[in-house]
Amino acid sequence: MAALRGLRSVLDFIYQAAGVLAALSLIAILLLIVVQMLARWTGEVFPGAPDYAGYAMAAASFMAFANALNRGSHIRVSILLNSVPDGFRRILEIWCFAIGSAVMWYFCWYAYRFVYWSWKFNDISQGQDKTALWIPQSTMLIGAIILAIALTDHLFHVLFKGDHRITRDLADQSHGE
Repeated sequence: MAALRGLRSVLDFIYQAAGVLAALSLIAILLLIVVQMLARWTGEVFPGAPDYAGYAMAAASFMAFANALNRGSHIRVSILLNSVPDGFRRILEIWCFAIGSAVMWYFCWYAYRFVYWSWKFNDISQGQDKTALWIPQSTMLIGAIILAIALTDHLFHVLFKGDHRITRDLADQSHGE
């Protein structure tokens, strides 16, 4: 049991760290925009700033997926899940997490191949930045792997414990959109 508690704390740390990296990527986007504005006002050129902002946006998105899943921020069909009996709800959750896990691991496999071939052919971006594309693609792959692990983690938790580990912040959800 101590090994499982250790694994749980490692997984929770990975999900939290990915969320922090996503937040840092958003801050990087802000800084890139501000530096680009300052460069324009002073008559300088910051080549590749929009490309770097795009890379940071992709990193922010993929790194945030697992953390958002664990916090209940992803769109779920909770109206259906809350209206069915517990036994059937468990079957639906197993089915959803199994499909989600399978799709994400499939995506990870092809994302890995995508990154590998970009590295192998030394593929560079078409923009002014001339960045080796395997670098920003790697952040996408890492975020996808973390999401696949999180979905599989929830699948196993539903299978063995009977319920998922998704927590919802009701105060945060009460503000509406």
